[in-house]
Amino acid sequence: MADKPETDVEAEKQLWDQLGDIRTGMLVVKDSGQHPQPMTHFADPENGAIWFITSRDTDLVGALRQGAEAGFTLVSGDGDYHVSLTGPLVPYESAEKLDELWNFAVAAWFEHGREDDNVQLLRYTPREAAIWASDGNPVLVGLKMMRAAMSDGESNPDVGTHRVITLRMAA
Repeated sequence: MADKPETDVEAEKQLWDQLGDIRTGMLVVKDSGQHPQPMTHFADPENGAIWFITSRDTDLVGALRQGAEAGFTLVSGDGDYHVSLTGPLVPYESAEKLDELWNFAVAAWFEHGREDDNVQLLRYTPREAAIWASDGNPVLVGLKMMRAAMSDGESNPDVGTHRVITLRMAA
């Protein structure tokens, strides 16, 4: 269950915690004309970065250009946490970082494993996050919404919080 953060600092800490728990989201290069696509990510809160490993010959990598803006959207498995991130997405060359992130799940996508020439590391540095968090379970949220809909004068049931924050850790 997500907490309802009361400050931007709490919201940012919660964001990085959720990024560590949620394993996939939808990534899109803005103004590319492409649909968002599911991607596994690697959270790196110490550096304010999110890493992706993909193939150099994908449309996603083809859409990147210097300073490309991207959006990354995640929803928790319980549906009590939603986030939409924006920031630059760039190809990144670092054998050390790639070795650190490499695992059997990533290897499954590359015929020649870690040494495959198509392996491409991407660094995403989110600058802004729009966050929706609820501390209630879905049944409780549904009941609050139903009660508000059936009541005269009561609207906007307290089912969570919404914050838009500028990330302090962004490079």
